[in-house]
Amino acid sequence: MTYPERDFDDRMSTVEFRVGDRPHITVDQDVCRSCTTQACVHACPANLFVPTAEGGILFNYEQCFECGTCYQVCNQEGAITWTYPDGGHGVVFRKG
Repeated sequence: MTYPERDFDDRMSTVEFRVGDRPHITVDQDVCRSCTTQACVHACPANLFVPTAEGGILFNYEQCFECGTCYQVCNQEGAITWTYPDGGHGVVFRKG
């Protein structure tokens, strides 16, 4: 079976985000300030990591689709803490 090509924005239009009160990913600003690569900024497919003027990272977990890329590429121990969203929250993929 062959599936039609779809771009990233088109795919993301089929996603529902059920945002929980507790972030399932947290970023430790103190650890991030010592990072020289900021790999999370470049690797996140949803562009949710933004460098700050002070050398830290702002992160918006509300649009995260839980791919885990940031956690995998981070080379600073303790910078990113990743857990599953609370039950009933997180990303829900719809067929479309």
